[in-house]
Amino acid sequence: MSDDTPSDDVAVVEIEDSIDLHGFQPRDIPDVVVSYIEAAFDKGYREVRLIHGRGKGVQRSRVQQVLQSSPYVDSYRDAPATRGGWGATVAWLKPPSS
Repeated sequence: MSDDTPSDDVAVVEIEDSIDLHGFQPRDIPDVVVSYIEAAFDKGYREVRLIHGRGKGVQRSRVQQVLQSSPYVDSYRDAPATRGGWGATVAWLKPPSS
């Protein structure tokens, strides 16, 4: 017996020190970033890179808005040229509470 009702596809992503956001729908980016930052913090990462692409800067702005409001993020800035430049953002996560 098959169910023909649509289901929400859930992408399971291995948590690493960077994430390429190109594979996600633009509407999902804020939620993906929130989940990724929380998981990276839980995994003990202190620095992560979020690859959002250059384009017109819309995704960059959305990503950085999420980082600005995250309780896990200490600071962030555009990646250096060798790590993606304006097409990526590097975030430094807060140390775990003792």
